[in-house]
Amino acid sequence: MRITKFGHACVRIEHDVAAVVLDPGVFSEAEALDGATAVLITHEHADHVHPDLLRRSDAPIWTIEAVARLLREQAPDVAERVTVVRPGDRLDVSGMPVEVVGEKHAVIHPDYDRFDNSGYLLTVGPDAVYHPGDALTAPGRTVDVLLAPVSAPWLKVSEAVDFVREVGAPRSLGIHDRVYSDIGLDMVASHMGNLLPEGQEFVRRQPGEDLDL
Repeated sequence: MRITKFGHACVRIEHDVAAVVLDPGVFSEAEALDGATAVLITHEHADHVHPDLLRRSDAPIWTIEAVARLLREQAPDVAERVTVVRPGDRLDVSGMPVEVVGEKHAVIHPDYDRFDNSGYLLTVGPDAVYHPGDALTAPGRTVDVLLAPVSAPWLKVSEAVDFVREVGAPRSLGIHDRVYSDIGLDMVASHMGNLLPEGQEFVRRQPGEDLDL
């Protein structure tokens, strides 16, 4: 398995002939889609879905209805490749078993309507990798690698730490990180190092860098 961090919330997971890209948005590098065999999108916000990037690939797309609706309106050519998923669905994505987890985006402010959001739990060989999108919904099973959001208008560092603790993955890779400066991200990494229990490691990677496995 190869896990490559791209800009913000975008991650690419490769195993055998599969290359699955999650959440390529406006802050993501275009090359994340090169040679992709499948795309998974958690929700409709532009930092997670960008039609122009999706046009770089003809790979099938799995996502929730809210995203499918947005693509039908803004990019009908892309929407033709979409399969709509729902919480609890179990999928075969390029040969990888995938479970759809959760239904709602984290609360940004009580005065806003809630957005839909579903994360994805991928079984990659013997390992489980979890991308929650913009939510702190635990997957309810053992995870080997957590793709952990670390900065957002809906998130504070104590919540990020507690989510990583709750999931309990041996390794957590920081994602959703474009909102903070490098100074802020260093602070997050420091708090993770101080507060995570033994047996849990938090790491940062720059866009285009792989997670060492």
